Amino acid sequence: MRFYDPKSVFLHKIHFMKVLLTTLNAKYIHLNLAIRLLYELNKSHDGLQWKEFTIKESPDEIALFCGDFEVVAFSCYIWNIKQTLSVAQKLKALSPNTRILLGGPEVSYEWEAVIALPYVDYIITGEGEIPFKAFLEQYPNVADIPNVISKNPEGDIIYFERTENFNLENYKGVMPYQHDPVADLNNKVLYIETSRGCPYKCEFCLASLDNKVRYLPNETLKANLLYLMQHGRVIKFLDRTFNMKRDFTLDIFQFILDHHRPENVFQFEITADILHPDIIQFINEKIPKGLFRFEIGIQTVNQKANLAVSRRQNFEKTRGIIRALEDKVEMHLDLIVGMALDYWEDIRYSFEEVFRLFAPELQLGFLKFLKGTPVREKAGEHDFIYDPEPPYQIIESKYLSRLQLQQIEQLEHALEIYWNKKRAIHTLKYVTEKYSSFDFLMGLGIYFGEIKSYHRFLLEDIYNILWQFAEKHYPEDDVLKELIAVDYYLQHKVRPKAAYIPEIPRPEKNRLTLGPGFNPHKFRYIMIPLSFDFATFERENRIEAGNRILVFRYTGIAKAEIVKELPVLPEEVVQDSV
Repeated sequence: MRFYDPKSVFLHKIHFMKVLLTTLNAKYIHLNLAIRLLYELNKSHDGLQWKEFTIKESPDEIALFCGDFEVVAFSCYIWNIKQTLSVAQKLKALSPNTRILLGGPEVSYEWEAVIALPYVDYIITGEGEIPFKAFLEQYPNVADIPNVISKNPEGDIIYFERTENFNLENYKGVMPYQHDPVADLNNKVLYIETSRGCPYKCEFCLASLDNKVRYLPNETLKANLLYLMQHGRVIKFLDRTFNMKRDFTLDIFQFILDHHRPENVFQFEITADILHPDIIQFINEKIPKGLFRFEIGIQTVNQKANLAVSRRQNFEKTRGIIRALEDKVEMHLDLIVGMALDYWEDIRYSFEEVFRLFAPELQLGFLKFLKGTPVREKAGEHDFIYDPEPPYQIIESKYLSRLQLQQIEQLEHALEIYWNKKRAIHTLKYVTEKYSSFDFLMGLGIYFGEIKSYHRFLLEDIYNILWQFAEKHYPEDDVLKELIAVDYYLQHKVRPKAAYIPEIPRPEKNRLTLGPGFNPHKFRYIMIPLSFDFATFERENRIEAGNRILVFRYTGIAKAEIVKELPVLPEEVVQDSV
C-alpha cells in the first residue's frame, strides 16, 4: 500500500500558484530594484511574475490586471502607499480570493492600522529576501514565518519579529535587469546598490536604523554595472554614503572610467566632509566633466540643529569640497526645513550660505516624520505637529509657526521654477550679491502664487511675473531688470518677441550682422543694450559699469547662446533704444 503525505501533495500543487511582484512607481522613468531582486532570487518558483505600474495609472486597470493572480505582492513607499491601498481595495472587491501581500519601508513600522484593513492579508516587515522566499515555499501556512504579519480566521494578528539581515553574498551572479527589454533601459533611471546600511544615525532617516554596512559581491556588482553602462544612460547608486571607503570608491570610479559610454551619467549620494583627498584628486585629474553627479545632504548649517538629530557635519569643509569639485561634478544639494532648534533666522542663514554655492540644483525639503524614525518617536519633545498622512510633513513646531512654514514653501516653489529649472540663473546670482536670496525668492514665491498656480503656467508667465515683481519691489535697480531680460532671451530656441529691454535700432543691428562671425541667412539674432560688462559679471559675479551690446544667436534647435559682447555701445544707440 502506498501512502501520500498530504502536505507534500499540497505544496506540489501550490508550486504553480500565480504570484505577482509589483509596485507603483512615482514616474515612468523610474524603475524598482526591489521587485527585480526578489524575482531573481525566486524565479525558480513556477508562476512568479513581476510588473511595474505608476501612481498616475488607473487603479481600476491595475486591479484588473492583478486579478489574474492568486497572490499580489506590492512594494510600498511614502510616495505610493495611498495609491497602492486604493488598488488593493479595488482588487479585493474584483477578486476576493486574491491574497494581498505588502512589503517595503512604508509598512515595516507602525503597521497595525494597515494590517487591520479588510483588503490587506499579509505584510512583510524589514528586508524582504528571507521572509518572501519562505512565504512562497510555505503558503498558505505562513503564520510561523518570522517578519510576516498575518491574520487568523478570527481576525487576530499573528507576528513573530526577528532581526535577521540577508547575507548579501547570496546575490552572487544575480542580474536584476536582465529581463528588462534592452531598448527600455536607455530612457529610464537605473538604480544599483553596492551596500546596505549607513554608518550615521541621523534621526530623520530610516537608513540610520541599520548601522552595520554590508557590501554586495564585488564581481557581481561590476557585472551589473557594466550591463547598465552598456544598455542604459542614467545610473543612480542607492548607497547612503557611497564614499565611506576610500579604496572601494576609487575602485568603482576607475571601473566606470574604464567602461563607460559618453552618454552615461552616474549619480552618487556622498558625505562631502569625509571625502578623501585621493578621491578629490582622482576626480579632478581623470573624470570627464559631467560624468558624475553628487547628491550632498547639507540639511542645515546650524550645528545645534544637527546635533539634536545625532548628526555631525563640518560645513566649512563641505563647502571647500564642493568648490574643489564643482568644475567637474554636477552638484545636487539638499536642505531640510523644520528640524528641532532651527529657527527662522537659522534657516535663512543656511539657505543663503548654501545657495551662494550656486549648485545646479538645490532641493529645499521639509522635515518628514517617517514611520520608524527616532524623530517621529520624539515629536512630542519639540511640539512637532505633522500631517498624519504620507509624506508626514511638518506642519508646525515650537521653532516655526504654520505661517512661516507656508511662506518657506512658497519660497521653495520660486526656487524650483526659477533656479532648479535654470530660468533665471543670472538674475538670482546677481540677487545673491546685492540682496538676500532668501527674502527675494520668498517674496517672489508669494507674488507668483497670487497671480498663477505654481503648477500651471506658461513660459511667458514666468518672466512677466519676475519682471513685475522687480518693478514693484526694486524699481531703481536697472541691472536687475537687464538680467531678467538676459535670462528671458536665453530661454528660447527660436527668436522670441522682444520684451523687457528692446533691441538696438534696426539700422545698427543690420550693420553689425554684416560683420565677421555673423550668418544672418542661417541664424537669427537679438541684440540688446546693457549698462555693464556681462563677461565680467559671468566670470566674477560682479557688476562693472560700461555700455555694451549683448548678442544672442538662435538656431531653432538648442536654446539661445550669447555669441558676442560688443564692448562699446555708441551714445546714439543708447539714446535711440530707450
